[in-house]
Amino acid sequence: MKGVSRLRAPELRGRGWLNTGGVDLSLAELRGRIVVLDFWTFCCVNCLHVLDELRPLEERYADSLVLIGVHSPKFEHEADPDALAAAVERYAVHHPVLDDPDLITWQAYTARAWPTLVVIDPEGYIVASMSGEGHAHGLSVLVEELIAEHTAKGTLRQGDSPYAAPEPAETALRFPGKVTALPDGSFVVSDTTHHEIVWLEPDLVTERGRFGADHLAEPQGVLALPASAAERVGYDVVVADSVHHQVKGLRLADGTWTVLAGTGEQLRERSGSGPALKQALSTPWDVAWFIDRVVIAMAGVHQLWALHLATDPADNTVAVLGGTSAEGLRDGAADEAWFAQPSGLAVSADGTRLWVADSETSALRSLDVTDEGFVVTTHVGQGLFDFGHRDGAADQALLQHPIGVTVLPDGSVAISDTYNGAIRRFDPVTREVSTLASGLREPSDAVVETSGPSGEDRTGSSSTQLVVVESAAHQLVRVPLPDRATRVDGLARQTQRPRTSIAAGEVRLEVTFFPPTGQKLDHRWGDPTRLMVSATPEHLLRSGGGSAQGLTRILDLDPSVGDGVLHISVQAASCDGDPVTGEVPEHAACHLYQQDWGIPVVLVDDAPAELTLDLRGT
Repeated sequence: MKGVSRLRAPELRGRGWLNTGGVDLSLAELRGRIVVLDFWTFCCVNCLHVLDELRPLEERYADSLVLIGVHSPKFEHEADPDALAAAVERYAVHHPVLDDPDLITWQAYTARAWPTLVVIDPEGYIVASMSGEGHAHGLSVLVEELIAEHTAKGTLRQGDSPYAAPEPAETALRFPGKVTALPDGSFVVSDTTHHEIVWLEPDLVTERGRFGADHLAEPQGVLALPASAAERVGYDVVVADSVHHQVKGLRLADGTWTVLAGTGEQLRERSGSGPALKQALSTPWDVAWFIDRVVIAMAGVHQLWALHLATDPADNTVAVLGGTSAEGLRDGAADEAWFAQPSGLAVSADGTRLWVADSETSALRSLDVTDEGFVVTTHVGQGLFDFGHRDGAADQALLQHPIGVTVLPDGSVAISDTYNGAIRRFDPVTREVSTLASGLREPSDAVVETSGPSGEDRTGSSSTQLVVVESAAHQLVRVPLPDRATRVDGLARQTQRPRTSIAAGEVRLEVTFFPPTGQKLDHRWGDPTRLMVSATPEHLLRSGGGSAQGLTRILDLDPSVGDGVLHISVQAASCDGDPVTGEVPEHAACHLYQQDWGIPVVLVDDAPAELTLDLRGT
């Protein structure tokens, strides 16, 4: 094959295997099969997108292709074997998974980003590496080529997958995601892995109803609309349908569903606005009622969107409220701010502040209404690669991948600190962080218990308490709010991902992209590629930042800074056939490939003065 590298694939090494029935796999045993390695980590929404993209290929080429997930964790919690096993079930991973907590196989394959796909031919050689999303079509073409080539050579060995399904577990709820309280003391929860919405009595167990088995795929955020809004639009609850990339309305009285936003296709561009039913979305994760709109935590593109609900859903509109789509931690004007997988939303009592759990930066942030417009502020959090469980002053405190946020009666904020298994509290007056509860299994959301007419809650207790979604324990639990929170002086952590040594001064950045067979870059209206580059800290990058066409850039790195993170985003579009010559097949389509890298770097004398990244390399 043209462009094939004859680099022998390193052996797969890690702590152990999942989904193999206890059997350790090796590339030697898989010789004769086409092997695709999917380097992923379960916190990463882009990795979840790729899992969905790969499922049809797993089925189509089941007798020739073996897909193997290589789980190389970013966060400390993701290195826990029980947490990984839960994630494999939660996200319906139906192929073998190598547990790689020490990043041994990650480093052997010089992976630089989650997700990365590596294709190994039947003779055991690496033939392609692909970073990011959108590679399903190109991967399918490559697999077809490898099947034809190695069938002709006699080196293709067909057979069954080494996948062995684990024993199924049965619980009333399975990995519930988000919860909302109704005025009568009942609760509506997203039963994520069962793909349903469940209406629960105040006892948190008895069910009033289940909805959505034929309408939803991994629902997350749920929002009980204000009574006046619900009466106007004709449904009570708004649901974020994360895998269908839609926002939907549910009328509890009869289980009627209404699509409010989203076409059902994943948004591939980095922004959008206009008629809500004609606009693609990307993994909506939570929803909240703010400034008479439904705000959507659009985790898949690192933005906040606003959905205006009209009486007729055909008149609904959406618009970007905050975030450029760059992944990172940057405050300021909302249209210039960066988020990183926003996953939880809550609104202050006065309605002027939207609290945001920004999961990939392990941060608590807010979007505020000011005279100058919407402004984004970080209250707790250091960046993409810093996390931990440390209380105290907010500028020193650390979280670990929080997914939920809840406003408490005193105006402070409870944070569902998911990967620390804790409920944390941020006091915006003292700017102190404390721990309210610990020992929970991946808490993902919480609501304050609704009070009865006497001022006591509906369980008869006069103390304030939270109803917490304990996702990995498959239940909702009540957690009393203590009179005095505890303080945890935990360790600061950083991702184990090794830093890249690079020269100070001028460095040549190149992103390699080879369109799949049968596709060409379409240059008729200019360069169809784009790079966006920035750095943390900002002054690491003296020049070469910003967004421009092309896949190469000269960066000037300040030697006085020493180290930091380069944030690199790329897009490349290629089309079936050759648009320039007019040789275009019937039903031709164009395909958008994109990836965000956050690359920790250290400036070292005599280190390479170039940085090469593969969007799609062969």
